[in-house]
Amino acid sequence: MNNKRFFWTGGLFLLLLFSIILTIMIGAVKVPIETTVRILLGHIPFLDIDQNWTSSQDSIIWNLRLPRTFLAILIGAMLSLSGVAFQGILHNPLAEPYILGVSSGAALGAATTIIFLNQNLFIGQLTLPFFALIGSLITLGLVLLLSNVKKQRGNETLILAGVVIQSLSGAILTFLIAISGEQMQSIIFWMMGSLANKDWIDIFIILPIFIIGMIYLFTQSRVLNVMALGERAAIHLGVNVARKKLIILIVASMLAASAVSIVGIIGFVGLVIPHLIRLLIGPDHRILLPVSTLAGAIFLLWTDTLARIVIDSREVPIGVLTAFIGAPVFAYFLRKGLKEGS
Repeated sequence: MNNKRFFWTGGLFLLLLFSIILTIMIGAVKVPIETTVRILLGHIPFLDIDQNWTSSQDSIIWNLRLPRTFLAILIGAMLSLSGVAFQGILHNPLAEPYILGVSSGAALGAATTIIFLNQNLFIGQLTLPFFALIGSLITLGLVLLLSNVKKQRGNETLILAGVVIQSLSGAILTFLIAISGEQMQSIIFWMMGSLANKDWIDIFIILPIFIIGMIYLFTQSRVLNVMALGERAAIHLGVNVARKKLIILIVASMLAASAVSIVGIIGFVGLVIPHLIRLLIGPDHRILLPVSTLAGAIFLLWTDTLARIVIDSREVPIGVLTAFIGAPVFAYFLRKGLKEGS
């Protein structure tokens, strides 16, 4: 198991480093790979690098592309990690923040902050993750409550409950947009998911949340493996199932809500990546969690790069591209699940 984990995590980590260099180079202004590497090394303290690049190249790489690259990595990792936790704790391969309406609830909480509290940095940008988390937890609770039929939650019931709550959240969100006035256009674009116009402040806001959530979920990998055997088996093995489920769901919602609060709704990352990784390496969460985290980071990094270059002089919202990829995959797994259940 250790060799397998080392192989996958080591390989994906090297691929991530290689992807960072390549994606930073790609854009409307081409910067050679040697210049890109020298600019990155030049910003490391105590390294004496001869500056043979222009100030505009330095600004493009360090102030524009690098923060966006790191943000894409963080958001992809957070959404994928959240998806693994949701699927593992709910025993549902189709569970993920977007499908269950958690992302919509987080967007509702964040949009409320943008509209009513964004006049000041402290009560606006810095509190976005908090209000997004409140919105996501409310919607998650409503979904679980609505889908709890005879104390059982089937795949189809859970998904339908998610659709209902997502529609309700969407309706409230649309009403808020309608009364937002001048902020309407920016909120609509934000809802579609975009990493444009982000800076280092956004990274510093969500980085501690990502680290805390990742460390906690990694330490719960054995618990998730035990709970995969069934709640009754987990109880016999000494696991406090109700308490663990609640904490893991809150942490997973915190990761998804924080991501939504910064970049808007980006769907299907938490569905597609965990599924593909599970097919490749199996269901062991000791490997699944770190590998899915790296794979999600790489996936969103390249998806965001594609969003920047697919149309000349314009940018496609990244949520549109992830939906193009994720919706067919979701349809396939849903149809497959219905056939197996019949």
